[in-house]
Amino acid sequence: MTHPLSSLTSGAISSPFTQLRKLLAGIPSGHAKPIELTIGEPREAMPDFIAAKLDEATALYGKYPPIRGAADARLAISEWLGKRYGLPSAVDPEREVLMLSGSREGLFFSCLPAVGRKEIKGRPAILMCNPYYSAYVAGALAVGAEPVYLNATKATGFLPDLDEIARDKSLLARTAALFINSPANPQGAVADRRYILKALELARAHDFMLFLDECYSEIYTEAAPTGGLEVAIQTPERFRNLVVFNSLSKRSNLPGLRSGFCAGDEAFLEAYGEVRNMCAPTVPLPVQHASAAIWRDEAHVEASRNAYREKFIIADNVLGDRYGYKRPAGGFCLWLDLSQFGGGAQAAVTLWQRAGVKVIPGSFLAQTGRDGTNPGADYVRVAMVQDSTTIREALERTISVLR
Repeated sequence: MTHPLSSLTSGAISSPFTQLRKLLAGIPSGHAKPIELTIGEPREAMPDFIAAKLDEATALYGKYPPIRGAADARLAISEWLGKRYGLPSAVDPEREVLMLSGSREGLFFSCLPAVGRKEIKGRPAILMCNPYYSAYVAGALAVGAEPVYLNATKATGFLPDLDEIARDKSLLARTAALFINSPANPQGAVADRRYILKALELARAHDFMLFLDECYSEIYTEAAPTGGLEVAIQTPERFRNLVVFNSLSKRSNLPGLRSGFCAGDEAFLEAYGEVRNMCAPTVPLPVQHASAAIWRDEAHVEASRNAYREKFIIADNVLGDRYGYKRPAGGFCLWLDLSQFGGGAQAAVTLWQRAGVKVIPGSFLAQTGRDGTNPGADYVRVAMVQDSTTIREALERTISVLR
């Protein structure tokens, strides 16, 4: 019997960047100055005090980090969550917060206790928004679960249709977890309070874990996105069946620091901590020391938001309503409908070949969903991570060749 991981080792499922390299192999850039807009790597200013904070704790490299994280780092995260979401009571830093070496590995490893905690007849299922983040599907395949792709389309508000899932009782009986990304990458949709509560009620009714990936929560140009904890804390069950994930990568422009956290269901985090204690990476103590200071500082975060606001104003002015563009509620990506230009993959080739603008085809960020379609086929993702001048030039080049 072939193991589910064979789809990764065989290349049947691969990184979108691997797929893009193959798509553009041998095709020269159509411009002397190529513009890279594929990788969601923030390039705004990182906190100016980070080097000093790391230096303060250099001696701590000589100690093993506690698996749950240093007490002050978890306290800083708890304080941040309380202020950010206006929580009526504190998130317990001892039992409801756990440090991660970036959110990606945390999302992956969360599948282990999610499958282990529920008695399931047959093959477990892990549901995920589609387009998805690669850690979701890798985690599902690693534990032998069936990844179930829930198409998030314009018709569904670019979030999975929870009513459709609620009708499939046989699927819910074997569901171990549901991954939802809000703000969504790449579409920028934000789950509102009603949507989050519906997902949480579904998780509790069928005893699976709701994993909310909120790593783009601090990138928005208007209203701050609703968070899972602020919805759950208003329910009698508090955080039961819910874990949220976040990191400093997007919020603080520190993807190389590899510092994040998860928070929520106390019982789940207890089991998760034991799993992590056996096989997961830990966060170096100097990094945790610096992270505590970063979570307590909002000045650099607001500066980044202002920079993204400027870039989205440029997108508003240059694109107008072309390609179905509408400023996203969160995140720093554009999700452009290029169906009239042969779909996302063909349009990506055209943009590279004729304008030297490199973007990711939407189909590379998704799989064929339950309805037999790939929800990203018509789209490209544009990561707005370059400076404003470069963003303007990239968008102007785009409309010059995709008329």
